[in-house]
Amino acid sequence: MRIGLVRILVSLHLIGLTPLAFANVKLPAVFSDHAVLQQDASIPVWGWADSGEEVTISIAGQTKTTKAGTDGLWKVNLEKITKGGPHTLEIKGKNTITIKDVLVGEVWLGSGQSNMAMTVNRCKDYEKEKAAANFPQIRMFKEGSSSNTKPQQTGSGSWVVCSPETVGGFSGTAYFFGRELHQNLKVPVGLINSSVGGTPVESWTSYDAQAAVSSLKPVLENWKKLEAEYEPAKAEAKYKEDLEKFQKAKAAGKAPARAPQKPTQPRENNHHPGNLFNGKINPLIPYAIRGAIWYQGENNAGRGIPNLYGDQLSTLINDWRVRWGQGDFPFAWVQLPNFHKLQTEPVESTGWVTVREEMTKTLRLKNTGMAVTLDAGEANDIHPKDKQTVGYRLALWALATVYGHKIPHQGPTLAGHETKNNEIILQMKNTDGGLKAQGDSLRGFAIAGADKKWVFANARIDGNRIILSHASVKDPIHARYAWADNTVGNLFNGASFPAGPFRTDKD
Repeated sequence: MRIGLVRILVSLHLIGLTPLAFANVKLPAVFSDHAVLQQDASIPVWGWADSGEEVTISIAGQTKTTKAGTDGLWKVNLEKITKGGPHTLEIKGKNTITIKDVLVGEVWLGSGQSNMAMTVNRCKDYEKEKAAANFPQIRMFKEGSSSNTKPQQTGSGSWVVCSPETVGGFSGTAYFFGRELHQNLKVPVGLINSSVGGTPVESWTSYDAQAAVSSLKPVLENWKKLEAEYEPAKAEAKYKEDLEKFQKAKAAGKAPARAPQKPTQPRENNHHPGNLFNGKINPLIPYAIRGAIWYQGENNAGRGIPNLYGDQLSTLINDWRVRWGQGDFPFAWVQLPNFHKLQTEPVESTGWVTVREEMTKTLRLKNTGMAVTLDAGEANDIHPKDKQTVGYRLALWALATVYGHKIPHQGPTLAGHETKNNEIILQMKNTDGGLKAQGDSLRGFAIAGADKKWVFANARIDGNRIILSHASVKDPIHARYAWADNTVGNLFNGASFPAGPFRTDKD
């Protein structure tokens, strides 16, 4: 798969950088005043000029000179720069571009759907967070471009310095993640936010990368079918009918949260495979980053093919890594939090539960991590306000695994299990000070025999083990934990990290 992705990278790079005419030197939007560059790494700087035009790039005592190719593209790789600043980045050709107040530190990309897009001013304790947000060395770039059917080049947006006046518009998850890094590492932190609410994972991955993965064929075939069957007149009539119903419901105070959307040709929809990658990720490549954080999955849990999510997320990660050309850069995501009605009895898998499990499976990829957030959700709100916990857990993962800090960063996970004396014994790891129940007793465990008739189990902690039993299940062979959209599970470790959902049975 890696070889195929390299070939895809070469072909799409050429497609994305089609010849253009440039009277003056031009840069991608991500190079602008207040930018943060990645420390201790080769730093690509690129842009466009007239074919053959000589371009000189200078910063921090370095000067590099190159010439634009026949397609107008020029690119240099700056030598490593240590943390600090501010610096001035100067690009000189027929014209001169001066980028001021450039810092060097740690740069992370945050992407996904609405929970990554959700701003600090919508998070809990906003007034308190606003008052404390005096962090001029934390900056955020919000990619403002739209989805597109073809790879785009320049993007749009600007870097914003964190302050009480600006922090309200920052991505909450990315900000709380970056703040933790900044305070622990004592370096500038740049956060690139490229996210769009309500979008599926396939829109954020290049089309060709998905086409190279056989298991994802159903996703692409479904879109081809939608494109072939699209009838503009019929779609417009349906939209007007739905809009009329919405307006009547609104007048009666019974309207759904969102109004119907105007119809578009499916190929142009921002949900279409590859379209958000083209418009909102491609313009950022190959800006030097340390890694990426991802908060998405809600859309695929409800509208996609949930059991393909692991393959989809793996494809996205591999695709981005190859295109950035920075090896297997660190990539972590947020597992879906509690949502919907509180669990009162054992349930079979749902889309929400399946996407959670697929996220766990994706941890098989090198240099990946996952923040379990079961306890940070809200039953009646798909946009929980506690993004502080989310950002904090992502940051602890990064501090421990990327930056080498000797700190706990994950909850208890299943190491193995056995059946003995009508009990199922679960051996746990990552206990970090011992297993604990948040509350009076351990909850959220279910067991079943060969008939797969699930019942909530009596559960007790025995050192690093969980012992499960139930009087009605004489020969238990299967166990599950937190297997519901909104689980009653309350298993934590001594470092106050929750256990994520798991099961011993297979479908």
